[in-house]
Amino acid sequence: MRRIKWGIMGTGTIASKFATALNSMDHIELEGVASRDLGRAQDFAKRFHFHKAYGSYEELAEDPSIDVIYIATPHPEHKGNARLCIKNKKSVLCEKPFTLNKEESQYLIALAKEHEVFLMEAMWTKFLPVTAMVKQWIDEKKIGKVKYLRASFGFQTKFDEKHRLFDPQKAGGALLDVGIYPLAYAIHMLGSLPEQVVSNAVIGRSMVDEQNVISLRFKEGILADLSSAITAETGNEALIVGDQGKILVPYFWMAEKAQRYSLDGELLETFSVPFLANGYEYEAEEVNKCIREGRLESDIHTLSDTLNIITLMDQIREQWGLKYPQELN
Repeated sequence: MRRIKWGIMGTGTIASKFATALNSMDHIELEGVASRDLGRAQDFAKRFHFHKAYGSYEELAEDPSIDVIYIATPHPEHKGNARLCIKNKKSVLCEKPFTLNKEESQYLIALAKEHEVFLMEAMWTKFLPVTAMVKQWIDEKKIGKVKYLRASFGFQTKFDEKHRLFDPQKAGGALLDVGIYPLAYAIHMLGSLPEQVVSNAVIGRSMVDEQNVISLRFKEGILADLSSAITAETGNEALIVGDQGKILVPYFWMAEKAQRYSLDGELLETFSVPFLANGYEYEAEEVNKCIREGRLESDIHTLSDTLNIITLMDQIREQWGLKYPQELN
């Protein structure tokens, strides 16, 4: 089997998690890592057993031995970093949110098609075995006709204007960081785009959304109630209710377990799959598979899926009157 040679751009927390997953996998090479600080790249390479460390993103992108680069840099840098990789004929797995807005996403998708390289947003939740089973339960009508979906991802963080979550220059706030999860989950599970979107948010002194609620109405009268926050513990589960039963998914965005109940609350089935590493290995394996097969996108999380979600988030932010500084220039 062809060994896929990976590079990582960025050395922060999410890069460390992804590197941990890569270290658990077979038939890959941990080829190179890059940071704007060479010392950080060298420390990261040593800790996660990468062959090479670079002090610039350009050097990583230009390394001819690398097949694919995982972009783990701050949100506003995704477009420029992905462009650099694509123009150097590197396949790209870009951490979510893919870009800041629809226009940037359309640009990268067109560029990847022009250069004929693989491109995917790192929406890891969609590749988890539990997510696949929940989707199967819904499609097989195990809970009958779906009527309602609720999903929340919120946590409380002490305000710090220097923290990326509260920094408009880094496209902080709840929606792009964690709100994207319930939104993508609802679209995936219900299998269509909403007919109506109504939302509200608390824009804090940071000038980013610190809490938000999003109400979606789908065809056939299905409703979704979504929320996310960086200043409130709003929960972390998904509940999907049908006319013949319901599904509960604790920590839906990193799910290792799902439970199916009857309408009167009797537990009928539990599906549990502990992660092999930390859950990021599933999306990485999808990338490996696509590259080996010569495919330019995944059919589990397509580029159209990415574009649909970012378009919805643009619409939601427009309802709040929220723009990032980069969008005002």
